[in-house]
Amino acid sequence: MLEVNNIHTYYGESYILQGVSLKVEEGEAVALIGRNGVGKTTLLKSIMGVQVPREGKIYFKGDEITGLPPNEIARKGIVLVPEDRRIIPNLTVYENLKLGMMRRGKVDKQKMSEALEEIFSYFPRLKERLNQKGGSLSGGEQQMLTIGRALISNPELLLIDEPMEGLMPILVQEIAAILKRLHEEGRTILLVESNADVALDIVQRIYIMMKGKIRLEATIEEVRKDRTLIEKYLGIKIDGIS
Repeated sequence: MLEVNNIHTYYGESYILQGVSLKVEEGEAVALIGRNGVGKTTLLKSIMGVQVPREGKIYFKGDEITGLPPNEIARKGIVLVPEDRRIIPNLTVYENLKLGMMRRGKVDKQKMSEALEEIFSYFPRLKERLNQKGGSLSGGEQQMLTIGRALISNPELLLIDEPMEGLMPILVQEIAAILKRLHEEGRTILLVESNADVALDIVQRIYIMMKGKIRLEATIEEVRKDRTLIEKYLGIKIDGIS
């Protein structure tokens, strides 16, 4: 579904992505793991058209999307869940969700109602807060709203950037369970996550990024057989995966 082919992305003269390639097949959940500052978020921005690579190609469902405007990429079915959430604080939960629905075109009331019920099946707390301003939500609720806003447009590919960042452990478990459920229900996900233990319980394959390059690609089965794989690159031990 998604193919990133040897992309090189810069911020000014800073060389961030240095020949990065990866693939995500339809229905897969794939994690991009690495320490802060190695280029993971830049990769998502490059896919989304926010930061255009100077070299290389990006394909979605066989069509090249390199350099297309972000709104056009979104209409093709890719949605980014950003690390900083970017909810609109002065709008209600409902209004924020409606903005998400508008990514794919005009909002039909019947479709909006059906889409809301699906979102509430994942995040019942949002239904309770439907008329509450986004800025008054807790950090965990804002993350739920950010994911819900992405899901409501029924994207074909979810790019999710550090969804557990800054959350209490109990909320980390809750968000992780929802992402795992989304994958089990057939959603295609590219997850950027610094917490390897959490990511490994959600996805099928991982890429490890270091200093702007992909250093390892492995399946979860390979990691189960040799848990030192991640330790070799990141210097962290894996507590365990199911």
